[in-house]
Order: sequence, then C-alpha cells, then structure tokens
Amino acid sequence: MTERPQFVYVTYIHATAERVWQGLTDGDFTARYWGGLRITSDWLPGSEVHHLRSDGAAALVGEILEAEFPTRLSYTFHMQISEETRAEAPSRLTFELQPLETVTKLTLTHEHAAPGATFSNTSNGWPALMSSLKSLLETGEPLPFTRLGFGPERKTL
Repeated sequence: MTERPQFVYVTYIHATAERVWQGLTDGDFTARYWGGLRITSDWLPGSEVHHLRSDGAAALVGEILEAEFPTRLSYTFHMQISEETRAEAPSRLTFELQPLETVTKLTLTHEHAAPGATFSNTSNGWPALMSSLKSLLETGEPLPFTRLGFGPERKTL
C-alpha cells in the first residue's frame, strides 16, 4: 500500500485571523508574497479557485471544499506548471486559523494523492511562502523573492 504524503506547516502571525484570511484570499495581497501569483475565487464551496500568473495563465487550479471565515479554508490544488504536475491527481490544501488574542496560529496541511512533482515542489515552497505572508502581514513587506529565487517567472512554489 502506498502512503499518501502529507506536508504540515505551522506558524504564528502577529495579526488577526481576519487579516490572515485576507492574506490567503485577496488576489492583490497574494500577488505581493506569492511570487506574483494572484488568487481568484468567490470562496463558496464548489466554486473554482485559480492562482494566476501576470500573463493570466493558471499556475494552480482547484475547487473550494470549505470556506469558514475566518478560521478554515480548504480547496483542491492542482499545479499546472508542467506536464508532470498536470498529469498528477489534485491534492487537498487546508488552512486552519486559530485566533490567539493579537496573534493567529496558522496551520497549513497539504495532503497529496501520491508522491510526485507537486509534493516535491510544495514541500520546498510552502515554508518560504508562509514566511513571506507572515513578513508582509507583520512588517508591510514580503520577503525579497527575486533574491530567493521565487520570482514571478519561477515555475515552482
């Protein structure tokens, strides 16, 4: 039996859960810390979610599974960056936000159908992306992705 790989990342952000939710769901916000990718959706279960590059091409697509403002967001996650990732089954991405006074505990869980290119890319990318979100929310500036190799032209997370 093949194990389903899972990636879990936990961080604490000095911001309200509402503000962290905005950071995860507002396209103008995600473009600032996610290497230029702009997230789009109406955030209703069953609706589509897209992560769009500046040229309008989808780098990631999915379907909203749960959206409980401001504590839980879950959607399928299907990378579109290569033939290999497009051929893989979609994975499931869940963000849990736990308000702790002026801090929010953010737990990201990425469940994959099988080992593969998406798991490899996201396991390396999530810590940088969530650190950049944290920096943007706390300081007003994301991490300098161009120096870290995660600029808008990069094909991975």
